[in-house]
Amino acid sequence: MVTTPRLPSAFGLTLDDWIEWAEARGQSRFRAKQIVEWLYQKRAKSWDEMSNLPQTLREELKSAFSLDRLPVVRLTGSKDTTRKFLFRLHDGRLVETVKIPANVHFDGGQSDRITLCVSSQVGCAYDCKFCASGLAGFTRNLEVEEIVGQVMAAEEESGESVRNLVFMGMGEPLANFTRLTKAITILNAPWGLNIGARHMTVSTSGLAPQIEKLAELPIQIRLAISLHGASDEVREQIMPVNKKYPIARLFEALEVWREKKKQKITLEYILIEGVNDFLAQASLLAKRAKGLDAKVNLIPYNTVEGLPWSRPTEAQQEAFLQVLTRAGVVATLRREKGHDISAACGQLRLQQETAEGIVAVDR
Repeated sequence: MVTTPRLPSAFGLTLDDWIEWAEARGQSRFRAKQIVEWLYQKRAKSWDEMSNLPQTLREELKSAFSLDRLPVVRLTGSKDTTRKFLFRLHDGRLVETVKIPANVHFDGGQSDRITLCVSSQVGCAYDCKFCASGLAGFTRNLEVEEIVGQVMAAEEESGESVRNLVFMGMGEPLANFTRLTKAITILNAPWGLNIGARHMTVSTSGLAPQIEKLAELPIQIRLAISLHGASDEVREQIMPVNKKYPIARLFEALEVWREKKKQKITLEYILIEGVNDFLAQASLLAKRAKGLDAKVNLIPYNTVEGLPWSRPTEAQQEAFLQVLTRAGVVATLRREKGHDISAACGQLRLQQETAEGIVAVDR
């Protein structure tokens, strides 16, 4: 059977890419600006809708690029209005996106805007021991259009604009650096989705060289670190990346970031009973956070089927928080949203792929 080659997506190009494409075909730069306006402001579903473009150009675009959106496989709704989207990619793989409602504590603060938690990879190769994303292995990086497409599809499906983005869904964002930063450009640009840079947060497990590289990006995005252990001994139990980039090396990179970006870093810390919830860890975490002038976001562990971990009691959670606040650290204890819909990274995807018999393939 002969199959038609898949057209590249129109949503993987920046305005500069479109200008180059248009000029190579004898078109003006203005045509490129018209195209991105139809893509991102008017949300055209077909090239024929682009009525101010010449018919010949529309036909050329139709044969060159796809306007396909990410199809929704499942949409789960939480009692607290958190929503989880499960999208199917062109190769049949699945990726998750979580919409977190306004007026909830998230990323170390309270937001009055819809926040979308976006994935950057199918699966994950970093094998954090508490996370569902890596249970089925790493398959591949997401393409630019698949990162941007999560935001567009979530907006179009829910009918609500997204003004806050956090790249802390499935995968390690900084392991997909080139595609991630191009997607951020499209998401941030006035001609794109026009989401403010300070309303976008990249969360990393601690890839020190990539943190330093990201600090060079001329966009004032925010940074969150999945720390989850205040000492190398504790962190290495649950985060293998710490063996390559121990805490001292990680914090060197964070000093580079702070010097270049002049903004607070958030230290994410999932509280796991009997692993990292000891008050001695809280004291050491307070010392590290104060040295970096960082915020701390405490997150009670979100139960994942097949993993042995459990969350501490609420009393232990509060005691851990008090150690930080008494030391003068800005810290929040997140009563996480979506616990009733398996909103932790990778859970819904893992359930669906198990049901469909999909097996991850390392690439």
